[in-house]
Amino acid sequence: MKTLNVGDYLLHCLQQAGIRHLFGVPGDYNLQFLDSVIAHPDIAWVGCANELNAAYAADGYGRCNGAAALLTTFGVGELSAINGIAGSYAEYVPVIHIVGAPASDAQRQGDCVHHSLGDGDFHHFLRMAQEVSAASAVLTSENAVEEIDRVIAEALHQHRPGYLLLAVDVAAAHIAMPDVQPTEPVHQDNAVATAFAAAAERLLAPAQRVALLADFLASRWQLQSPLADLRQLRAIPAATLLMGKGVLDEHQPGYVGTYAAEGSSEAVRRAIEETDVTLCIGVRFTDTLTAGFTQQLPAERVIDLQPFHATVGGERFAPLSMAQALAALLPIYQRHCAHWALADTAFCEEIEQNDDAVISQRAFWQAMQRFLLPGDIILADQGTAAFGAAALRLPPGAQLLVQPLWGSIGYTLPATFGAQTAQPDRRVILIIGDGSAQLTIQELGSMQRDGQQPIIFLINNDGYTVERAIHGAEQRYNDIAQWNWTALPHAMSVECAAQSWRVSETVQLTAVMEQLMRDRRLTLVEVVMEKQDLPPLLRKVTAALHQRNGG
Repeated sequence: MKTLNVGDYLLHCLQQAGIRHLFGVPGDYNLQFLDSVIAHPDIAWVGCANELNAAYAADGYGRCNGAAALLTTFGVGELSAINGIAGSYAEYVPVIHIVGAPASDAQRQGDCVHHSLGDGDFHHFLRMAQEVSAASAVLTSENAVEEIDRVIAEALHQHRPGYLLLAVDVAAAHIAMPDVQPTEPVHQDNAVATAFAAAAERLLAPAQRVALLADFLASRWQLQSPLADLRQLRAIPAATLLMGKGVLDEHQPGYVGTYAAEGSSEAVRRAIEETDVTLCIGVRFTDTLTAGFTQQLPAERVIDLQPFHATVGGERFAPLSMAQALAALLPIYQRHCAHWALADTAFCEEIEQNDDAVISQRAFWQAMQRFLLPGDIILADQGTAAFGAAALRLPPGAQLLVQPLWGSIGYTLPATFGAQTAQPDRRVILIIGDGSAQLTIQELGSMQRDGQQPIIFLINNDGYTVERAIHGAEQRYNDIAQWNWTALPHAMSVECAAQSWRVSETVQLTAVMEQLMRDRRLTLVEVVMEKQDLPPLLRKVTAALHQRNGG
């Protein structure tokens, strides 16, 4: 019987889950396991500048790859990463967080070792991690096989992080390689699916106006193809929320734009809300995406598909996956969709054509719309970047990564590093504000170390513009230090191959974008804007947040 150590078995399981890279920061409690990583033929070590950035990078990788892995050291390392892991938990990204821990004997004896709280309790941080993990385990040589399999399987099933505490001696312990177990068939409750279909048909059969609203959970569960098939049957009005942009082909007939409740254009709002039935696929309504929960979608007119259940007119059906529910809806569509009103093509949002001399939000997003190509990965940080991106019409195959639910500023810069690691052959574009970039800019060095070539548009609007719009427009707490942004790529790489520009006029921005179409290099474009200039959607959202935060 073949034997191997626990660390090698864990790497084998990560590889089986489709993970090819391990992000993190070395520490003395994980160094021996890292030797196994370095020796592994199919999993590459990706060192990051700090653990928070590593967690963000793993999240970006997971969104583009389906799953990701992160390695930190005990205590100080894992607590630095927990903010990023919480974002993955909130927004359904399966990141396997491996924590190198002190030796088992030291833990049993309650030794006062470094990176601990000195009280002999080595499970403080485990308990913290359990709040943002789908599953967790303290590995031993006896339970390693069972627990590694369980935690990874549960993380992949729930699309949320898993936590593995790996003591230095356990990582090196030898175990027998288990026999390959046959994959268990996924249980489908046909009675639930049948009851759901009957209820859905009762609502859809007499309907004249039906709309489709899709969101990020449909993307996490990879339902792009069945949604496209459904839409081919009839070009009914279809929209996404900001977090779900890209899950629908925005050039397929019927697409009307980005839905943001009262923050939407009136035409988009009416297309989605003024219906007999609205089909919500993987939708989660959040305050920032709905201008303060202003959606008007009564439960009696909604068929709502969630990862593990569905509701029809408020009646719940479970267990039922989104894929099962979509499959059940297909024949109902085929029987009744000929009677449903087609989308009014006038609903389709277009960014207003207006080339301002000085770069405004309007001019920037107009130029960005022309710059995008099919297959691009676009990351837009929380604030002006994300809410400006809501008005873009994504080219076929393009993907937008935003984090509006967790909303941790600075997330997208290391997430760009992770996304480019997962998809090295695709063009990756980052749009980030100056305030956000100051939090995580260190990963610009990692990008250059690994020869990556993302295009970074850094919006310099002199501080926290989104916060100014909510409260304290002229208060000094919304100001930041002024950096020489275009010098940073050279400061962060001894052998810098990057190029940088600073532009403040629309004609300059257009000229740089034209050159970038021809020249593929790591690029930082500092785009100077007025600090009070906001995309239209963000203006509506910040007004709603100001009102809610003010009680």
